[in-house]
Amino acid sequence: MTTQASVTVTTPSDREIMLTRMFDAPRSLVFDCYTKPKLLKRWLTGPDGWALASCDNDVRPGGAFHWVWRGPDGMEMAVSGVHREVVRPERIVRTELFDKDWTGGETLASLVLTEQAGKTTVTTTVLYSSPEARDGALKSGMKEGVAASNNRLDALLASELAPGNSQSAA
Repeated sequence: MTTQASVTVTTPSDREIMLTRMFDAPRSLVFDCYTKPKLLKRWLTGPDGWALASCDNDVRPGGAFHWVWRGPDGMEMAVSGVHREVVRPERIVRTELFDKDWTGGETLASLVLTEQAGKTTVTTTVLYSSPEARDGALKSGMKEGVAASNNRLDALLASELAPGNSQSAA
């Protein structure tokens, strides 16, 4: 059931990056994997050896989130923001600001999930503060990092859909 599909990266404007990826799972389960801390910690781990050490995620309009990754050497990286729009299981719009601001200021990230024949396409669009910030993100290894995380998400989805699993991912 694991698709190991690649992520498609496009630039719809001089300040945006769009990442698109299909998963062999129903949209409601994919949405849960993007919103429930217990599930986020299983796939959104960062580079090899890193872990999502802290995951506060108030998934409602106006709700804040704060995620902290920790590397094997104890180094930490964090991102925080506010959810502007949440429509379960189809859309999340939120602001994002990294503690070490490598993105040139706050970004606006929109996550859209569409389902067809039991497969879910996730389209993430990130709006940066400037063309230079967008270009810096493109050069950062973003595609490779997103692809690695998506492969971990594929494995998690397959395990959640395995026979005998109740899909009660809390």
